[in-house]
Amino acid sequence: MPLVEGYSSDEDIAVDISDAFGLSSLPATKKPKLDNDTVDSKTGNSAPHVLAEDPLNQTSLITRPSDTQMNVNIPYKDMMLPVQGPENPFGDNRRLQNQNALAGHVEEQSMTEHAFRVQHLTHSILGYSVNPSVDPNAPTMVGDSEKAKQHGFQTLDALRTTRSERKELKRKRKQKDNAYVALEGLDVAEPGEESSEEEEEEPTKPIRRKNRKRGADGEEHSEFHGTSMTDYQGRTYISPPLAEAPNLATEAGSQDCFIPKRCIRQWTGHTQGVSAIRLFPETGHLLLSASMDTKIKLWDVYTHGNCLRTFYGHVKAVKDITFSNDGRRFLSCSYDRSMKLWDTETGQCIRRFSNGKIPYVIKFNPDEDKQNIFLAGMSDKKIIQYDINSGEIVQEYDQHLGPVNTITFVDENRRFVTTSDDKSIRAWDYDIPVVIKYIAEPHMHSMPAVTLHPSKKYFAAQSLDNQILIYSTDNFRQNRKKRFAGHAVAGYACQIGFSPDGKWISSGDSSGSVVFWDFKTGRIKSRLPAHDKVVIAHEWLPHETSKVVTASWDGKIKLWD
Repeated sequence: MPLVEGYSSDEDIAVDISDAFGLSSLPATKKPKLDNDTVDSKTGNSAPHVLAEDPLNQTSLITRPSDTQMNVNIPYKDMMLPVQGPENPFGDNRRLQNQNALAGHVEEQSMTEHAFRVQHLTHSILGYSVNPSVDPNAPTMVGDSEKAKQHGFQTLDALRTTRSERKELKRKRKQKDNAYVALEGLDVAEPGEESSEEEEEEPTKPIRRKNRKRGADGEEHSEFHGTSMTDYQGRTYISPPLAEAPNLATEAGSQDCFIPKRCIRQWTGHTQGVSAIRLFPETGHLLLSASMDTKIKLWDVYTHGNCLRTFYGHVKAVKDITFSNDGRRFLSCSYDRSMKLWDTETGQCIRRFSNGKIPYVIKFNPDEDKQNIFLAGMSDKKIIQYDINSGEIVQEYDQHLGPVNTITFVDENRRFVTTSDDKSIRAWDYDIPVVIKYIAEPHMHSMPAVTLHPSKKYFAAQSLDNQILIYSTDNFRQNRKKRFAGHAVAGYACQIGFSPDGKWISSGDSSGSVVFWDFKTGRIKSRLPAHDKVVIAHEWLPHETSKVVTASWDGKIKLWD
């Protein structure tokens, strides 16, 4: 046994003193755990494996490019020895004289991006460019000097072909084209012949002025469709027809209103969809309509029901229109980035405004002493305030994070409320570009249409999640008890309407219907199928009990009773 042999006194048997008990011969599972065996086998050694002494007695460090480590510790003095070896016989001996950088000689030089591109194109196409060196002894041009002399040392953008070269090029092109002509009776000139007409200098043709589009800046005009501008008493269509409609003299909203049921008149004059309609202030005897066919039309409501005047002043679809307080002027804004002030009676374009952005909504200040001020919500997230008299921008309201959709004056016109594509409602003090109330909730949607209640205590906002929300005008809080749903307006800025007595609230629908709710209970009372396409705008006549004008993207305007 190994243990017995370990205790034997026989000198012939070699015994390993370090392993007297034969532990190394035991299996790994049976080996006893030693107290001093505390070193973790997984612990790495960060020091590289180097030899204690150099067996080759190297006097210089010789490495291969692929070597990543050295197996010999080189003394510091040996590492600082100069590089030994033959000098490069193909190198430039003077290379290091002017060298001020690792890769060569660098000069500080500055030029514009345009100048650099011109020189780069000239060198890549013509084969020469200006030498940017600041060395006075350096050559002026770099590249093909013969071509540079041929072109007069001009860059690519300054080169111009002479008249003789143009004539020669034209002659060659004409000969090339004639080679492919095979029509009968056509005389083809020989390649060597030159016609006398080509040798004569071509007369300069007068530059034709391109026909401008009707309605462009400076081309605004209007067309009157009636026989006479005045009646037998000298009154124009601006005067309300009190003889045909004596109720126009009464106070608006004093009558009880009902829901209309049938169509009594239809106006067809627009060739594309109608985007906005506005009734004449106070009386509502005239109707102004803006269309995507770039035209604005003025219609008679009470007497003959015909189109009175067409305004041509825009080259793209008209987005919004608004009357002044007296109705004698109105503003229009279009996707052609222009806003124009018109005379309702004469049809003349009084002024034009533009800041280069698309106006989405335009609104006069309702105060009588501020009729020279109007606000416009732009596509660049700003509300611009213009002075009509000077034509200048007098104030900018810049807080929204998306295009501005609506502007509504509240609180006796001291404040106004705006909505935007950023799904928020912001309230402002007039002429102070600081938000006084900011309404934004995670569940809110964009509200592209807002209408003030006749009592001026509430305003209704058309939310794109197919509901109408009511907000107070004094503290701008939402009235959660009043919510009107049941119509489909997602994706459309359908205008909201209130009956003159405030009893009914109405809205257009994407299916072409007009939906009427009871404002007190919030229940749907009627759904009127009005058009073939979305009813984008509608207005209640202020002095009638149940008359509503609707406008749709099918290009038709209808009067319902």
